[in-house]
Amino acid sequence: MVVWILRFILLGLIVYLFYRAVKYLVQPTRKLESARKHHQFFMSDHDDVRKNIVLTYKGAVFAGEKYMGPTDDTFDVVSISLWPENTSSLKGMVREDFCFIDRKIKEHYPNAEINWRSPVKEFLYEK
Repeated sequence: MVVWILRFILLGLIVYLFYRAVKYLVQPTRKLESARKHHQFFMSDHDDVRKNIVLTYKGAVFAGEKYMGPTDDTFDVVSISLWPENTSSLKGMVREDFCFIDRKIKEHYPNAEINWRSPVKEFLYEK
């Protein structure tokens, strides 16, 4: 009888550890940090409009807010405001990098207008 209880507890422990390992591996913040360290693009986004966007590209982390509004036939995300979390991480980035980020966001939100906040806004729109 005691052996069966120990086996049941051991099985429960194995299932719990497997669940925690899978949950850790698919955690968006871990993926975001890994992409930042390797200078890759990664966007952490939720289907919920009230949740913000966090993305990384070339080691820089950007945060953004989504705003919902009417489009031609539905309500959708019509505006996204983006800003860098740390301005010193923008060193070495060029206009094409920000255009790449715009294209990637447009893949998910084709009706959205992307508005950059300072200092990226001044960099993109200077003559």
